[in-house]
Amino acid sequence: MNMENIEFVLPSEIEKRSFEIITKELEDMGKIIPDEEAPVTKRVIHTSADFEYADTLAYSENAIKIARDMIKNGAHIVTDTNMAMAGINKKRLATYGGEVHCFMADESVAKEAKERGVTRATVSMERAAELNVPIIFAIGNAPTALISLYEMMEKGIYRPEFVIGVPVGFVNVVAAKELFLQSDVPYIINRGRKGGSNIAAAIVNALVYGL
Repeated sequence: MNMENIEFVLPSEIEKRSFEIITKELEDMGKIIPDEEAPVTKRVIHTSADFEYADTLAYSENAIKIARDMIKNGAHIVTDTNMAMAGINKKRLATYGGEVHCFMADESVAKEAKERGVTRATVSMERAAELNVPIIFAIGNAPTALISLYEMMEKGIYRPEFVIGVPVGFVNVVAAKELFLQSDVPYIINRGRKGGSNIAAAIVNALVYGL
């Protein structure tokens, strides 16, 4: 076993060292990320070890400020997976009055989805729309969640205030993201097929940690 290339880093310093490496490698690649967006993009790269996010993450105008102002004013987070919900720093979010919700595993949601012949993600977004609080949607898995939100907006039923759209996969993923890329809803969206629950949670955490 060759230990020569092992770098000794204190546990408390590992994340800091990771961000230093990310910053250096982005510089070496000649990639320039706006200062406001950098903490979010870098945390996504830190989570995934995938530098392609430096090119594919898209931010609407003033997205970071809008999202952070919402969080500071007690906005809730709605995710489409329990995995994303588990990954979000709920204690930190709670200091601003926020909570995290995921309705996907609710028995009543599963029952209604089966009866109506729709996905649980669709019903979950409808449940979220009834919360009557400011919401940041953090979608990392189900493109149908984004499609449902867009359909409610088109019908005048509900308008999301902010969308983090990073579902991963092959079916309707790109098209669902494009719906919001072309809308006037503030967003952070990853173009293309990549994403995931861990990415959705990383974006939320980056927004919260920056406050």
